Amino acid sequence: MFSKKKKNENTDPIVKNNAEEQMNNTEDQINTEETTVENPVAETEVAPELSAEEKLQQENAALNDKYLRLFAEFDNYKRRTQKERVELLQTAGKDVVISLLPVLDDFDRANKAIETATDINPIREGVALVHNKLKSILAQKGLKEIESINTVFDTDNHEAITKIPAPSEELKGKVMDELEKGYTLNDKVIRFAKVVVGS
Repeated sequence: MFSKKKKNENTDPIVKNNAEEQMNNTEDQINTEETTVENPVAETEVAPELSAEEKLQQENAALNDKYLRLFAEFDNYKRRTQKERVELLQTAGKDVVISLLPVLDDFDRANKAIETATDINPIREGVALVHNKLKSILAQKGLKEIESINTVFDTDNHEAITKIPAPSEELKGKVMDELEKGYTLNDKVIRFAKVVVGS
């Protein structure tokens, strides 16, 4: 009798579990059938169209983004050009200075020659050569002297220091004397000639 009870107890849970599994399977099938019926309806539903206000908001956001990108690019361009301009200004005279270094060397040699020289004539010739060399180098860079003496006074090229009585009628309003030479660099006046004008 004792053993029979054990058999019944052992068989009952298995049968009970199988019955519960079958019930669960049928419930799952019913649930899946319900969902398959609902899904086609959900798939056929189309997302509602955007209202005019929402479209405008999206366009506004896109334009703002484009504006910010353009502003950032322009800001970078400004910084880059400013940096290039500063570098250019710092090295603008480099070519001229390099071309003037041989003239500086010639002046150093002339100074050494003056210390030991007994005759002045060779020194004068040497200084004249250095002077001509300097003028030719500067002329290659675009520097020209402004011709002033016996020309009509021109405020675009001359700066009148004083007026003196002209010895003849022809010299009235013309440059009588030049105190400091004027120069143009590539046809642009960089220093006015300081002159005396006849009146």
